[in-house]
Amino acid sequence: MEQAKHALTKVPELTLAFWIIKIAATTLGETGGDALSMSMNLGYLMSTIIFAAVFVVAVIAQIRADRFQPALYWITIIATTTVGTTLADFADRSLGIGYAGGSAILFALLLASLVVWHRAMGSVSVATIASPKAEAFYWVTIMFSQTLGTALGDWTADSAGFGYTGAAMIFGGLLLLIVLAYYFTEVSRTVLFWSAFILTRPLGAVVGDFLDKPIANGGLAMSRYGASIALAMFIVVCGLLFRQRAARVAH
Repeated sequence: MEQAKHALTKVPELTLAFWIIKIAATTLGETGGDALSMSMNLGYLMSTIIFAAVFVVAVIAQIRADRFQPALYWITIIATTTVGTTLADFADRSLGIGYAGGSAILFALLLASLVVWHRAMGSVSVATIASPKAEAFYWVTIMFSQTLGTALGDWTADSAGFGYTGAAMIFGGLLLLIVLAYYFTEVSRTVLFWSAFILTRPLGAVVGDFLDKPIANGGLAMSRYGASIALAMFIVVCGLLFRQRAARVAH
């Protein structure tokens, strides 16, 4: 029993259900982050502080847990994507860095996180996350990827002029290419995982913006609260319908 316990990580298996929930969670991060910063008028800085506190508490709980707990895992993911939303908006808009500058800085931070993680642990594969130190690297890297995704999604939809639907098609198309690479090439599975994980965030960002932005700006003008509740319910239903198991540790 003890040997079986240590043969499992505290992250889920990479199934179709995982990716569906991940995209829904990133979309919820966009609508939820905007609901707090814009609809409640708390601003980007205060919203970032609130979500960052939630993120820290969730990560500590996740690391201290003795086994994979789906609800805790996805709460932590949602915490990373909400803080990523408001943090990126604060840097891009309040600090005036801009979408392109913010994306470049965050991309550099993400690469630095992966490099440091690889040098410290020997691998950045999720199948090797079997210690608190590896988990800490995992969540820091995810936080950077979620923040980058927000900035990248906004840059593509707004600055590059593709709009929300155009940007969604671009990121959806890139994800399709990764799927094809997974099945028909020998490209590193770890590289493909992180590429897909990063790209789901800008996809969720532009879909979230499409749902709640004004019709005049190309959105559907849905209530941010209503969209967030609907997405949260969808995630819960998926969690109930599709059993999620912990990924096995690579030996």
